[in-house]
Amino acid sequence: MILRPATRADLPAVLALLADEERVVDPASVTVTPAYARAFADIEADARNELLVLAETAEPGAAVLGCLQATYIPGLGKGGAERAMIEAVRIRADRRGDGLGRALMTGAAARARARGCALVQLTSDSRTDAHRFYASLGFARSHDGFKLAL
Repeated sequence: MILRPATRADLPAVLALLADEERVVDPASVTVTPAYARAFADIEADARNELLVLAETAEPGAAVLGCLQATYIPGLGKGGAERAMIEAVRIRADRRGDGLGRALMTGAAARARARGCALVQLTSDSRTDAHRFYASLGFARSHDGFKLAL
């Protein structure tokens, strides 16, 4: 397995992972709309954002088995250090339990550490199994989150 920044060619596989957490979606069935293409281009062009994929190999076209988005946020807390915000964590449904989530998250934390981030924070839907997984990685519940749809 290799953790690397996503390429435009990975976008259908990433969208397939995000489309349904409970089943495997064929990336060939996913439509990359102009909005998705624009969002990917914006992420790719922003030094404070990265879309990471966990792929079977480094070869182009290798199956994407997991993904996440990391956003690096500057702040005055923690001595002015950046923090990494991780969202949209997904592992392909048929590969859960194989240690891929752990590899994805520890790799993302290592990237954040190498960048000089003082902490990694993440958001998670209200899924008890995901919360147990994050706790097993050393994450501690620290805040309640709120959203305002615009």
